Amino acid sequence: MRGRQAILDAATSYLRRHPEEITRALRGALGLRLGVPVRAVQWLADRAERGPEDVVFEAVPPGVRVAATLDLMGARVRASSCIFVERVDLSEDRLRAELRLEETRMDVLDGGDSPVAALIESGALDLTKAGSLAAHLPEVKKVTHESHDNRLVIDLSDHPVFRNPLVRRAVGLVSAFVTLRGVESDAEHVDLAFRAFPRGLRGAAGAVRRHVLAPARPWIRGMLGAGRP
Repeated sequence: MRGRQAILDAATSYLRRHPEEITRALRGALGLRLGVPVRAVQWLADRAERGPEDVVFEAVPPGVRVAATLDLMGARVRASSCIFVERVDLSEDRLRAELRLEETRMDVLDGGDSPVAALIESGALDLTKAGSLAAHLPEVKKVTHESHDNRLVIDLSDHPVFRNPLVRRAVGLVSAFVTLRGVESDAEHVDLAFRAFPRGLRGAAGAVRRHVLAPARPWIRGMLGAGRP
């Protein structure tokens, strides 16, 4: 609760200082776009209790540059890369994003005797193939598929959370009405662009039948049966 209140207080304070964000949000809603200030993303990163250290977000339209300090196989490294979201596929069967990594850089801060540090400092590590490199990181490789060169494909379709029947039904129902079609940035915001009824009205109706009516039938029948003498 304390963390939620801190986020609410920070958001309220930010909107008071930047009332133009409210107008921008209303315009974006009409076009099915949600703009998140880069400052807000940075604020959350600064307060994250887990993950890489000293995370920095910077808008590089239409992408973002992310820099962080991390431990890489015995070496303490400052890494940065420009990330561009090429494609997003969100449906009841798939949760997948295809990223393009550009201008990737790594600087060794500590642990110069490790093999990874030696590869970085010698220039033998080909950072133009950052997607292939990231796909082999222990924290990343479990959710990456088909990553190569500077392309990083993150697929959460087989993640235990997404395999939960309730979660899968919820995603299937919501994504039939509105789905994420892209992510891009301007100088100060990261914009999430949505698409309404991606499979048409018939597809939305079918999702309601599969994910709401069909699971509810046994419960409804039980209720009707319980009411009989």
